[in-house]
Amino acid sequence: MSETLLVLLAGTVAGMLNSVGGGGTFVALPALVAVGLAPVTANAASTIALVPGAVASAWVYRRELAPVGPASTRTLTAISVLGGALGALLVLTLPSASFEAAVPWLLAFATLVLAFGRRLAGLVSDALGRPLGMSARAVLIGQFFLALYGGYFGGAVGIMMFALWGIGLGLDTATSNPMRVAQLAAVYLSATGLFLIASDALDTPLILAAMLVGAVAGGFTGAHIARRLPDRLLRTVILTIAITMTVLYFVRG
Repeated sequence: MSETLLVLLAGTVAGMLNSVGGGGTFVALPALVAVGLAPVTANAASTIALVPGAVASAWVYRRELAPVGPASTRTLTAISVLGGALGALLVLTLPSASFEAAVPWLLAFATLVLAFGRRLAGLVSDALGRPLGMSARAVLIGQFFLALYGGYFGGAVGIMMFALWGIGLGLDTATSNPMRVAQLAAVYLSATGLFLIASDALDTPLILAAMLVGAVAGGFTGAHIARRLPDRLLRTVILTIAITMTVLYFVRG
């Protein structure tokens, strides 16, 4: 019972984090490992469990979705689905040790870009004498690699989306958060399809159900909170999450 409550609480926190700014995997995955799941199984189970929470958050934001720069919403979502599925295929077929070793550095990079990317984009724009903007092709290529990473591991992929869209398109966090949540749901959904078929995540149904229920509650509640936060405060919350997760992951590693 204590393990189930721990997983339920972790799922709630993870769902809230994903709806506000990302980083839910860094709560869900350690909790599942702590109750006895193997890392690869825990990775698959956390992705499966966080899908309903991500979908619940996307439902809250459904009327606030806006295209990411010049890329159409439909094409961006298709790229997220494709990348998420391929990432899940990789985690099921390749050793994860080398990739996990790179995760803290990827997270640190995303945090730095998120913190200073807008200022850097402004400096580059001033130097070029014109606004900085990614083409539709560049946005889609970047999204594909983010979705690939999200399907493989998923930690901080939402933060990385903020970083990419912020520096490449100048989007603020409040404006881009609804689309980020929707793309996160697309990545998780496609990865989950493969995990349900090929992983052993369903071997612990009670644990999986507890995290799933918590993630739905957290995702729905967190999305309602996040949409009322001003951009400066939301950005501060997201940066705090990113910095905390980066430090914890370096300590853990």
